Amino acid sequence: MNASGRVEDLNPNHIARQQFEEVIPYIHELVLSPGLAEWLFEPEQTVKVTLPIRCDNGEIEVFYGYRVLNSSVRGPGKGGIRFHPQVNEDEVRALAAWMTLKCALVDIPFGGAKGGVQVDPRTLSAHEKASITRRFIASLGSNIGPYTDIPAPDVYTDAQTMAWIFDTYSMMHPGQNNRPVVTGKPLELGGSLGRATATAQGALFVTERFVELGQVVGLSNLKGATVAIQGFGNAGRNAATLFDQAGATIVAVSDSQGGVFDPNGIEVSRIEEFKDRTGSVVGLDATKQLGHLEVLEVPCDILIPAALENQITAENAGRIDTQVIVEAANGPTTPAADRILFDKGIPVLPDILANAGGVVVSYYEWVQNIEDQQWDADEVHTKLRRKMYRATDKVVSALTEAGEHLDDTRSNWAATHPGEMIGHPNLRTAAYIVAVGRCARAASHRGIWP
Repeated sequence: MNASGRVEDLNPNHIARQQFEEVIPYIHELVLSPGLAEWLFEPEQTVKVTLPIRCDNGEIEVFYGYRVLNSSVRGPGKGGIRFHPQVNEDEVRALAAWMTLKCALVDIPFGGAKGGVQVDPRTLSAHEKASITRRFIASLGSNIGPYTDIPAPDVYTDAQTMAWIFDTYSMMHPGQNNRPVVTGKPLELGGSLGRATATAQGALFVTERFVELGQVVGLSNLKGATVAIQGFGNAGRNAATLFDQAGATIVAVSDSQGGVFDPNGIEVSRIEEFKDRTGSVVGLDATKQLGHLEVLEVPCDILIPAALENQITAENAGRIDTQVIVEAANGPTTPAADRILFDKGIPVLPDILANAGGVVVSYYEWVQNIEDQQWDADEVHTKLRRKMYRATDKVVSALTEAGEHLDDTRSNWAATHPGEMIGHPNLRTAAYIVAVGRCARAASHRGIWP
């Protein structure tokens, strides 16, 4: 429920649409006409498949899978596949739309796509997970491919899952180089060095650059900065390690069962050992125990939501006590929360920027696979830093420019949309200005065939 007493709309697709529409006034009308805007947001293709699986107990169980190609305007679709009980079509559509903008923002030649299977992978054996993966890929058939739509890991999928995808697709397409069909693979199957940590590494580079540009009150670098992380999967766990190595102090972490907090800092190796041994961070000695969402409210310099969508909402945004939020997850902050955080003076490094490191290194893996190369870790690291720094610089400059021209934007918009108010732009607005603008110009150059 928001401040006006209304129930907040947490449908991810509605949120993605709202975020997209809020940037339209900032894009010149000749570049982003109403028809073009609709084309860019609505998915090009949505596939729903039914997956009957014979489980280890001999019983047949049916699961449902989705794959959405949002846009191929700037290149083939690119986006992860997640296994989660909350997966549904609206969620996948939103994630695919965000991927389109993410790829455009960091300027890699992909469009956006996303996939998911509605299942709790924690209840599956390895054999059952492999069966679901293989059946899903077989059911998608020609809807994925190295030059059409390229999957990657996401929530509760990993390099092993990508290996099953690669093998299944290869069995269906023998006699050709199938390695570029999926990224995030094991190194032995054409995976890239640096891919496993890429999402967290990109988040670190974006934060590092944003701080260097003097955009965070009270911080000149990451040394000594206190960090709280919600989510201890791939992105969150690697973020804890990387920010710790950069000199920051990890004061709180959480997973799906709850969180732990120590204002003096928690050794990352101790968290990892406890998590690996017990299955959760909850119960770690000499820490204060927190609920899953309470970690978002601990006092810190840098808050990293690295779990799922809709974690920072109108209900809890007012209690957040940080200097900057770095969205390592997709869609963790709702539009109502964005407005509250802006009023509190808390900048939010948006997901399409902050967690884009994963898709950037996926792109590097795809290039290496096509060219039959393997770059060393230093090359990948250097290329990723350059790409994330440039994107951060572009967003900061776009925000400055949008603020300088706000009066003109409001005046121009009011002339054609009387009664519609335009709020002050934030970092998400700026990121969308860059990303949507690139997509719109690409679509305009290509035209509509036939």
